[in-house]
Amino acid sequence: MEWLDGKARCCWANPKNERYIRYHDEEWGIPVYDDRKLFEMLILEGFQAGLSWECVLNKRDAFRRAFDGFDPEKVCSYGQEKLEALQADPGIVRNRLKIRAAVTNAQVFLAIQKEFGRFSDYLWQWTEGRVIHEAGKSSSPLSDALSRDLKQRGMKFVGTTILYAYLQAVGVICSHEEGCFLKHVKGNHSVD
Repeated sequence: MEWLDGKARCCWANPKNERYIRYHDEEWGIPVYDDRKLFEMLILEGFQAGLSWECVLNKRDAFRRAFDGFDPEKVCSYGQEKLEALQADPGIVRNRLKIRAAVTNAQVFLAIQKEFGRFSDYLWQWTEGRVIHEAGKSSSPLSDALSRDLKQRGMKFVGTTILYAYLQAVGVICSHEEGCFLKHVKGNHSVD
């Protein structure tokens, strides 16, 4: 594939969508330790279920506005009026079950923060703080185990495939493909 800037990228990055290119180049696969960002990506990955990531990414600004900047304290307290407003918001994915899951997941997210100090500590303990390097998968024993644990804690829309994509998005798993200019970049990714 020919890229205007001459940089080869993963095959899924759409060269015609500047937002998607920036996401690939500046976010995807870079380790995240900030709880607010981890919560945002968890909610967005849940909304992506059954849709393309590009669809959700294109609506990201509207999601941020609609979900109060992905503040889990605010999201967990949404009542019926706010849920109805979200279902009527044309800027986001208006799936009733996913919207309700965001509220439930915010409550569980806060409970995990309380238990572990930070959600980041909970998440990264699954790999002892290490980045896993693998590509070409849609699930793994890690995403299976994390999915089971989060479901037991009460989260919704956290199946193994969704969580594998989440782990890739927040850099727990680095899946840049061979030939991608980010495959072996030091400073952005932990290289084994």
